[in-house]
Amino acid sequence: MLETFTAETFRPLLHEQFELVVDEETRFAVELTEVTESGTPAAARRSQFALVFSGPADPILPQRIYRLEHPELGAFDLFLVPVAAGSYEAVFT
Repeated sequence: MLETFTAETFRPLLHEQFELVVDEETRFAVELTEVTESGTPAAARRSQFALVFSGPADPILPQRIYRLEHPELGAFDLFLVPVAAGSYEAVFT
């Protein structure tokens, strides 16, 4: 599923809520706050892009793969990196 995602997949979902699943008992609502496209390298199948999600400032979650859930996209796993208190970035190359 991830290989089919593009920036255009997420642009219509800007400012919508996603559910970030930490474990079976811990979930956080996060908002998609940025979709940034950075071009297509030679021989690439898609443009590179990044997503930024904003959520609670506490706790700060470590970088790792998290399950995200959205009513339109379903459930999928993303590697998220904390970039500021309550903000997490996923980069697609």
